Amino acid sequence: MVTIRDVARKCGFSPSAVSFVLNDAPLARHMAEESKKRIREAAEELGYHPNQFARSLRSKRSRTIGVVVFDISDPYCAQILRGVEGALYQSNWYLPLLADVQNDRARFKRYIKMLLERQVEGLIALGNSVYPEQELLQILQECRTPIVLIGRQLENGALSSVTGDNEYGAGMIVEHLYSLGHRRMAFIRGPALFIDSSQRWTGTVKCAGRLGLPLDDRLIMDLNLQNAGHEGGYELTRQLLQAGKTFTALVAYDDLTAFGAIRALSEAGIQVPRDCSVTGYDDVATSTFYNPPLTTGHQDMEVQGAAGVEILVDELKSIQNDRESNRPVPRHRRIVPRLVVRGSTAPPR
Repeated sequence: MVTIRDVARKCGFSPSAVSFVLNDAPLARHMAEESKKRIREAAEELGYHPNQFARSLRSKRSRTIGVVVFDISDPYCAQILRGVEGALYQSNWYLPLLADVQNDRARFKRYIKMLLERQVEGLIALGNSVYPEQELLQILQECRTPIVLIGRQLENGALSSVTGDNEYGAGMIVEHLYSLGHRRMAFIRGPALFIDSSQRWTGTVKCAGRLGLPLDDRLIMDLNLQNAGHEGGYELTRQLLQAGKTFTALVAYDDLTAFGAIRALSEAGIQVPRDCSVTGYDDVATSTFYNPPLTTGHQDMEVQGAAGVEILVDELKSIQNDRESNRPVPRHRRIVPRLVVRGSTAPPR
């Protein structure tokens, strides 16, 4: 590793002078510009890089943010993660340390512990059923590290959060299908443990009530943790068809579930959207290219990730400016989704 002493020998200045320049210390203001240029050129020629570990020890700041995702292969996680990474990059200050807990609670606990041991200055966690509320509260009580939760808000609001407006989004999808003329809609709800499942269903029920649209219990199916996603949508749609249920539209919990539903309908000779309209939720990248392209509720997940970083950085600045103050008051942002109409919905025949 190239050191400051190596650079000093190369350019002919003292190690302290080199340190002032390369660390942008206040004393460097008193040095001639030509001298500073020589020092920087020598450092670049030798391939010198500051020792961030040593800097962290001196400043007691790691300049790192722990980012915990529940499944990095999930398109939902990937898009939020891009927003987080992009915002941290723009901040030009913090480096993300990523931990993929793979929907495993024990792994979640271990990674949180390891990130805190590495003295990350803050935590961003994508929240789903893997994160029980009591565990998050315990983390909050055991450390003073600021935490922002993306995708979920705790009931007591103890942690800052960024969420999508699931009630509004679900209602807008039902209203879209109703405006096309659909009156017999089937629904595949999300797993009961997922907080957004209940929020989306609440939005569906409220919208149906406003429209005077009856909901048939025989056309409502439920995913569970074992069959969530594409396979769950496929199996539950097959069950609806095998039971002889008739419907002109199917509202899926999310895009992956909708993909499975379209597959089951196609195998049964039911064309989408001519014979049955299908909607998803989230607007993952593949929704645009699916056959047919999927009508869905667009959650701007990159915006959610960037908003989480904005809240966390503001909290860190507040702590740095007043080290004796209490933890900043939690902030909560709700991102409103929008309807994206594509080729999977049409008026009923």
